[in-house]
Order: sequence, then structure tokens, then C-alpha cells
Amino acid sequence: MVIMYGNYFGLSELPFSIAPDPRYLYLSQQHREALAHLHYGLNSDGGFVLLTGEVGTGKTTVCRCLLEQVPAQTDLAFILNPRCNAQELLSAICDELEIPIEEGEHRLKPLTDAINTHLLQAHGQGRRIVLIIDEAQNLSTEVLEQIRLLTNLETNQHKLLQIILLGQPELLEKLNHPELRQLAQRITARYHLAPLCYKEMQAYIAHRLAVAGIEAPLFQPASLKKLYRITQGIPRLVNVICDRALLGAYVQRQPRVELATLNKAAYEVLGKPDISKFRRPLAWAGGLLLLAIGLLAGSQLDGPRFWPTPDIQQVESGPVDKTATERVASLSTGPIDSEDIWQWPPTLTTDFSQILAYQRLFSLWGIEYQPADHPVVCRFARSRQLDCSFQEAGLGTLRQQNHPAVFKLTRPDGAAVYATLTHIDTEQDRASLIIGDRMTSLSLAELEDYWPGSYVLLWRPPPDYQDPLYPGSQGKTVTWLEQQLARWQGRPPRPAARYDEQLMKEVKAFQQAHGLNPDGIFGPNTGIYLNASLVQGLPLLSREGG
Repeated sequence: MVIMYGNYFGLSELPFSIAPDPRYLYLSQQHREALAHLHYGLNSDGGFVLLTGEVGTGKTTVCRCLLEQVPAQTDLAFILNPRCNAQELLSAICDELEIPIEEGEHRLKPLTDAINTHLLQAHGQGRRIVLIIDEAQNLSTEVLEQIRLLTNLETNQHKLLQIILLGQPELLEKLNHPELRQLAQRITARYHLAPLCYKEMQAYIAHRLAVAGIEAPLFQPASLKKLYRITQGIPRLVNVICDRALLGAYVQRQPRVELATLNKAAYEVLGKPDISKFRRPLAWAGGLLLLAIGLLAGSQLDGPRFWPTPDIQQVESGPVDKTATERVASLSTGPIDSEDIWQWPPTLTTDFSQILAYQRLFSLWGIEYQPADHPVVCRFARSRQLDCSFQEAGLGTLRQQNHPAVFKLTRPDGAAVYATLTHIDTEQDRASLIIGDRMTSLSLAELEDYWPGSYVLLWRPPPDYQDPLYPGSQGKTVTWLEQQLARWQGRPPRPAARYDEQLMKEVKAFQQAHGLNPDGIFGPNTGIYLNASLVQGLPLLSREGG
């Protein structure tokens, strides 16, 4: 019957298999970044590369895609199920690399010696050895420490073994343990793969259907919205429910998957009679609710992946109460004293303050922002050659990034308001904020006391920027990067627009100079610091820091 539903819809093959087939890999922006980090691992000078993500987000599929692009002089050892002790893992590595060992030999030292001898021989032959371990959260502390010891073998230039760890978020917690701090310090690149946003899920489904031979939309819009609310964008759940829903549509002879069919498929897969329990209830109502949802859901549907409002990511968009921003006119204006920072008008609700905070933030970039017309903040930013960046960091980090930012202030009684940090006076040690449409100034020490630990800023990506840059990248973005780094070093720019070894070293030097992880990959975080340091005409918190 499953094959028959494929024939019924005109599919050449079943599109929603959970097997990690690289042909079906949908490269969202974050999947491209994850793949770039793994490529970096294949081409770097050794150490650890870490890729984490929740169950079903596509870690293994990204890795399978990487395996199809392995350089010719690279030997891979791929460990799929690392539930083993140190001796068993070393034996598995020997098997993968075809390293001869004596039959029945399971002692640590002989196995380690055999691997080290093989690494030296491979290096002498100009070959690179890469060890990939999937489900690495299952490794014990003892085994992880044994793996670290394998990377001790090195030449004057680089280590002889590159290790890529794939795992669930529990792996991050394990690596934070004090006994594994030496391993954690050897991680040269890390990336966390989050679930798909709504827009990406739509493109993901369309991509898989196209690979399977059909470009017609087989899911009604209401079905897609419900699917996102249920799965929260986890690809594996999307696959399983879509497969069952298409089967249900075939049995009922429907041309597309309707909402009722999708609901039934989700119940059959997940065994939950009330699938609405998969989402948290919304707390707002009326027109203000829709406006707030538009603002925040945009960050989930088309913006930063880690916006801390997962309960509203289920709504794609909706009609906006166009009178919402007009009501802001009733707010008082004028400066307020620092001791009155918690005294704002009762009409300035958390949601109103958020609207105003983003209007102020865009105005600092010379852009007029009307949320009633553009409810999705980050999509609007990209339409103006900007992008959003959600940061979980302290005020010190923001001062180094040196861009205006929006953050939330919360009173002890729980009331909250959004503020825009517009300026820092380094001589007076004071910060300028806009709360609602009032200006206030307070000392940096006071701001540290009130700091929430997260914020959103805007930054300007380079021309034609799509993905992080790593060795081998080329094009206008690489040319732009070469020109900026040439200015930073006070040298003439080179004409070649290719991300070569020299450019990577200069990126590492820039990252190290600004306290970043010197992984040699030019991504959004490095771009933010480079914007503030080298690009002229951008809004800065402090001109002294620019």
C-alpha cells in the first residue's frame, strides 16, 4: 500500500524515509553552516570538531553528505554506536582503518601503539586521518579521555588525527565537566543544529517531494501549520508524520493532505489523542496578541533560531491590529532619571515596549520600521541588507561587539519592558537607553546589575553573503573580506578572491585579537566584530571602541 500511495501521487520514490539519504538533505542556512564546520574539520590542522543537536534534527544526514565530499587523501574511521569501553572503541578504530592487531589483543597500550604507528605512516604518505563518532553523548568520561590522548601525537605543524564528534545536547553538558576540560579546550569548531523554522519546514517538504519526482503542493496550508505546531520543526518527526499523512490521503482518495488527515496521522504516529498538548497555550489575546506574535514568530520562522519564545513559534503570521502603534502616542516623552528607570507609564506594556524598541533600533540604522506593515522583524531586516543576531552574553561582550541592541529589563515584581541601548560613554562610564519613547541614562555598573544575559542586535553582512566562509570559498564575499583584513593589517589587498591558507590565518588572527574562538571560519559572530572594527558609517555604541 505504501508503494501504491507513491504511484497515486506520481512519486518516483517515497519522499519521507527517515534513512539519512544525502540526496534528500535540505540545506537550510544552519545546515549549510553545520556542513561548513564539518568541512573545516576535514581540512584543519587537527583537534576536535563538535556538532550537536536534538534527536532528529539531521546531524547524521549532514555527516553522510560530508562523507560524499571527502578529499582524496583522507582516510575515515566512522564509529556509529559508541556504547563501549576504551578497549572496544580502540579496537573498532583499528577495524575501521584496517590496522592489523594480534588476534584477541584488547589491552589499551598495544592498541594505542598500533594506532599511533598507523598515524605516523599515513602522515609520511601525505594522508590525513579523520575519526567520526556518532551518538557521542553515549561515550563515558573514561572513553572521551582516551580519545583525547589519541590527539597527543603531532608534528611541529599539526596534529595527526582529526576527530569529529556528533551528539545530542547531553554531550555539551558532559564536556563541561571539570575532568574533561582538556578535551573541551581542544575543540576548534563547534555548531549546534536547531530544529527548522516554519519557512524552512515548508521548503524542506517541498524539497523532498521534488527529489521524489513531484513539485505540486501535497499539503494544504492549514495542514502545514498544524504539522509545525506538532513537530516544532524536527525533521525526523516531520518525515514520519508526512509519510503517514500521505498514506491516509491515498486511502481516502484525497488530492492533498487535509487538516483532518494530518491530525489523524499525527495521532497514529505519536499516540496522543489531544495533539494540542504539544504546544503551550498563548497568554495574549486580541489585536495586541497578533502583533506580538508577528514580531516574535518572525524570529522563529525567519530569524534567529534561539529566540526564547518557543510557545509562539507556531504562528506563521496573521492580521495585525494597525491601531496598536497609534496607541503608543499616549506614552509620555522626555528624559527620565536613572533612579526612575523602573517607573514607566502603565500604557507601556511589555509588548508595546518591544514594538518601540525595534523601531528605535532600526532608526539608528537610518531605517523606518512599521511593524504593522512588516510584522516579521528579521525578514524586514534582511530586506534592508541587514540581519538579526540573538546573543546570550554579558554586557562586556556587547561592548566589544559595539552595536546598539534591544534587551528586556525585568523588575523584581515580574513586570518587564524592552529597552534599546543606544550609546555608551566610556569616559563617563554611562549608558544611554530608550525605554518606550523616553530617554534615560545610567551608570554601566547599574546596567550590569540589571543586565538580563541576552539581547538582539542588527549587523550588516558582506555583499552576497550566504554561508560561513572557510578554506576553498570564493566570490565577492571573500574579496570583501580580503579588503577589510588588508585595512586591518595596513597592507594592500591581494587581487585573488579565494579563501586560502593566508586568509584563514588572518581571520584567525582577527578572531584571537577580539577574544573569539580562532577557528578560521568567517561567520556571523566574526562578521559582527569586523563590522564594528573596520566598516565605516555603521551605528556604534562607542566611537572609541570602533
